Amino acid sequence: MDDESAPQKGTVTQRAIERIKAMIGEGRLEPGQRLPTERDLAARLGISRSSMREAIRALTVMGVLEARHGSGIYVTRLEAGDLLETFGVVADLSRGPQLVELLEIRRVLESTATALAAARITADQLAEVEKHLTAMNATDDPEEILAHDLAFHREIAAAAGNETMAAILEGLSSRTFRARVWRGYQEEGAFARTRREHAAIHRALAARDPEAARAAAAAHVGEVEEWLRAQLGP
Repeated sequence: MDDESAPQKGTVTQRAIERIKAMIGEGRLEPGQRLPTERDLAARLGISRSSMREAIRALTVMGVLEARHGSGIYVTRLEAGDLLETFGVVADLSRGPQLVELLEIRRVLESTATALAAARITADQLAEVEKHLTAMNATDDPEEILAHDLAFHREIAAAAGNETMAAILEGLSSRTFRARVWRGYQEEGAFARTRREHAAIHRALAARDPEAARAAAAAHVGEVEEWLRAQLGP
């Protein structure tokens, strides 16, 4: 289907966004390639320059395009981390039942990532995971624990070898929410339990046991889900 026969749905700006995305998806614009000028692209797609400007602005926010000062507008590398960067805003701003839903998604993805990591993790990556586990166990400072908790799970996601999954998990790992959880655990004296959960994950990784790793990660995130449900009440 060519540009002119594409369905005319939504606003002019929305159509421009879809047309540019189609050009990228079809290979007419490659990652790292410079876009035609705003005037030329607007003429080619048959829309106004103001609508084209809005479309380019929106795609820049999405991480699809980037402006280089004095050079023009380029397609980004289109890596998962760039495209999903704004995903983290959802986790940071979510509240109540929506946050529970995000945790359910995280439980599924994190257990899968941890299982993959158990099969693929290198000795150096395992040493990094262990380093953060040791640091978490050596302090009762929630801020220090939070930093090492984030790094612990980030290392595992990286070891899974799936950059898209790692980027999604990074977006779901809201620092704001994790800080709230750790403060809650501190008030409830629950540090010991969550340390045991992290240790179980590490043991499964060290044993190169994907199913044990999957179960340990699911149980860990499941505990966070239950804690949040209790905070929300009936």
